[in-house]
Formats: sequence, structure tokens, C-alpha cells
Amino acid sequence: MGGFRLVRTWRDVSEVPADLGRTVVTIGNFDGVHRGHQKVLHEAREVASELGVGTVVAVTFDPHPFAVLRPEHAPVTLSSIAQRSALLVEHGADDVLVVPFSREIASWAPEEFVDRVVVGALHARGVVVGANFRFGHKAAGDVALLTREGAVKDFTVVGVALDGGPQVWSSTYVRSCLAAGDVEGAAEALGRSFTVVGVVVEGDRRGRELGYPTANVPVGSVAAPADGVYAGWLTRRDTGERLPAAISVGTNPTFDGERSRRVEAYVLDRDDLELYGIEVEIGFVAHLRGMIRFAGADAVNELVEQMADDVRRARELLA
Repeated sequence: MGGFRLVRTWRDVSEVPADLGRTVVTIGNFDGVHRGHQKVLHEAREVASELGVGTVVAVTFDPHPFAVLRPEHAPVTLSSIAQRSALLVEHGADDVLVVPFSREIASWAPEEFVDRVVVGALHARGVVVGANFRFGHKAAGDVALLTREGAVKDFTVVGVALDGGPQVWSSTYVRSCLAAGDVEGAAEALGRSFTVVGVVVEGDRRGRELGYPTANVPVGSVAAPADGVYAGWLTRRDTGERLPAAISVGTNPTFDGERSRRVEAYVLDRDDLELYGIEVEIGFVAHLRGMIRFAGADAVNELVEQMADDVRRARELLA
């Protein structure tokens, strides 16, 4: 077996070690690390093997460039930087460089980005990007420009065609699926279930009172599926234990006190779990129903009956 090497995530170009050696570099926002991104990462691994280069570095940006240049059009992100880095490594990167995106960096000509980052910091021997990749001031850089730069600065360039077939491999497509509650469509494009990661916080304990204690995770600044009820899995990040769950996303419309969106996961047939303060990953497998507001004298009884049906359906789907 080969020796273990610690994966590194650099949060600025200045953190990249000077003795890094030659690398294969792949660049993109990589939000969600969907199947198109995975294809690029796989190709980067292949190119590294062909060139005899041992290190693949994935370059991503934080925040999303739109958040700086066109904040009114900035998309909600599909993954935190920590999630993104882990997924990039899982699918082929050795190290991750997170470039802190700013108006100054946006003003760099494409050649300056190549000189400072691709060649200067990462010593690229190869560069692999999506065929439609654009970069630099006013998005003037593309695969053709990279190829011209590489001919002069000693790196090869590969532009990977991203044809998602019946599914569109794009972060925008995944967001549209989530907004519609279509977690199955999102999973098809991602190559895995969409997940929300967070630390379990104390809620209002109403689920426990109703017989369905839930692990509550605030939605925060990353994407979540549309309000509704889903079948899925809760995984404890401390132990790796994976548990079947019925999952609610929303604001508890039957009870008016809670207004912030949150994800609540009831682990099927378990009322003995103490998860407060534990980081969990909640994966969405199937949409069960939209959110319903029960009203009137029998509201609580109707809600409990509905929850029992949700749990039954979740159990069948996850069996």
C-alpha cells in the first residue's frame, strides 16, 4: 500500500508551499461537485497519470463570483467550502486551493491569473477544465487562450465536453430540482443524494411531545429542498452511523411560533438518540409530500396521523 498523505486545503494563493512541484490543475466553481465536475476531475487524474505528475490541484472560488460582481443574481450555494473540498478530493483531487474572490481578482486579465495562480503558485504541467470554462476580466479567458498560454509556459490543456445527456449537468439545474422538491432529479445530476450538513440544535421539542423526536439542523446559507416531507438518511459524522429517517423541511406551519427554515429528521423507530451538538449529514432520497398546515380543533390529531403515514411510507421506500 502507498503512504498516507494529508490532503491540504489552501485558503489563499499565499498558503501554497513553494516546493509544491509540478501539478495538474483543474479550475471551476465546482458548486455541488455534480457529475459534470466529476468528469473533469476524472480527466485531470488521467492527464496527471499520462504526464507522470503526482498531484492534482482543484482551484475553486469563495464566495461565488456573482456574489461579488452581481450580488442580486448570486445563487444559493449547494455546498459549504468544507463539503466542496471533501467532494473534490473524493473524486480525484489531491489538494484544493480556495481563491478568495474579490473585485481585484475579477479585474485580472486571464494572462495574469495564469501567471499568478496556474504557473506561479501551482507550477502547472497540465490544466483540465470544462470546454465552456471562462475566466479573467470580463470572462475573456477560455480554453483557446489557456492553450496559447500553455504553449509558451510549458503546460498542456484539455477542455472536457460536458454532455449530461437526458440530465443537465449543472449547478443551476440541481438548484431548480431542489426548488421543486425533486430530490430524485438532483441526485441524478449529482451522482449521489443531495445532503445538508450541520450541527443538531435544540428545537421546541414539539416532535418529542408528539411521539416523533427530531434532530433539528438550521438551513443556514446553503441550499435545501423545497418545504415538504422526504424520506432519507441521517448519518452521524462522529461515528459514521447511517440511520433511516423521515425528514421535514420548512417552518412548522401548524404551529405559528417557528419562522426560520430548518431541516428536521426523525430517525425511524428511535426515541433514544441524543444528538444535540453532533454534526450530522442528512441525505434526501425521495419526496413524500408538500407542507400542510393543519387547523382547527383536531389539528394536532390530524398532524400525528399524517406523520404516522409519512413514517410508514419512508420505511417502505428505504427498506
